[in-house]
Amino acid sequence: MKRTPRVLFAGGGTGGHVYPAIAIAQAIRSLVPTSAIAFAGTRDHLEWRAVPEAGFEIHPITISGFHRKQPLRNVGLPLKLATGLWQSYQLVNDFDADVAVGTGGYVSGPVLWAAGMRGRLIVAQEQNAYAGVTNRILGRRAAQIHIAFKEAESWFPEGRCRISGNPVRRELTATTRDASRKALKLPRNAKVLFVFGGSLGSQSINEAMAQVADRILSDPDVHIIWQTGALYYNRMRKKERPRLRVLQYVDRMDLAYAACDLVLARAGALTCSELLCTSTPAILVPSAHVAEDHQTKNARSMERMGAAIYMPEEELLNALVTRVPELLANPEQRSLMAAEAQKAAKPEAAMTIAKDILALVGWEGEK
Repeated sequence: MKRTPRVLFAGGGTGGHVYPAIAIAQAIRSLVPTSAIAFAGTRDHLEWRAVPEAGFEIHPITISGFHRKQPLRNVGLPLKLATGLWQSYQLVNDFDADVAVGTGGYVSGPVLWAAGMRGRLIVAQEQNAYAGVTNRILGRRAAQIHIAFKEAESWFPEGRCRISGNPVRRELTATTRDASRKALKLPRNAKVLFVFGGSLGSQSINEAMAQVADRILSDPDVHIIWQTGALYYNRMRKKERPRLRVLQYVDRMDLAYAACDLVLARAGALTCSELLCTSTPAILVPSAHVAEDHQTKNARSMERMGAAIYMPEEELLNALVTRVPELLANPEQRSLMAAEAQKAAKPEAAMTIAKDILALVGWEGEK
């Protein structure tokens, strides 16, 4: 019998990098309860809170990204990189990892590089249709590359990719439409729009909503759940009124997805995967301020699937005034979009990736 698998995860900065890693780790632990699992991350980002809350240990790595708009902030970058590489090398050695799994973000680079230098196996998981720089570099040495969008395949060595999907939280699909509407105190026959711009919120989406919410609510059957994010909540909460619920943060995304008829949101990889797994029709408005404009690639891919409508940010007001009412009034089109989303969804992504990682390290289970 082989020794218990030892898996080191590196991914952080945003929920799109952190939560897929946690989901894969949980799947590995469910398959092999004795598995040794550890995370590498940075103290000042989401992973430092989310990983321990999920029950896994996390080790600090000193690293930061390149600041394109503020070059003076890059003065200390070489020292941080050298420190991060040394910490990563020590962590791989001390933890004695069989495999290092990178789910994106700056911390993936030094950790997976160190794992490769120590002769350990490397696995990369790319969430976006347009592969990030870190994963493109790491992919050259990775034994496995798991992708969510077929478009990402062209960025990696031929024959090494598997379209596994993005791992999402299982609880997102654990509720029903009627139960969710009851929990959220929404009428059973209402037409419900769910608007959000990620956990931090989106200035452009919030400002557009502030301008046109009254026009959308001119249909007496429409109800809106509007998540603003912390930065904009105090200003936007003044817009709350009957049939318009303004929230700083949505704790129960499962209820919101199940209760709504239509989503208007950004096109982050995690959002796109959640929309597919919950079969939720959407209008996607990519942020133009993310690295390499990957949200636009995600949105266009979702539109090609037939699961969403891509809307450039400059057409956001038009989307809210015309496309949102059109779709809310067209259950047939929404049903078609939901069906295409369901076909493209990969709800078992975390388990698929976990099994591949365990097979890679030769784990066959107890005899």
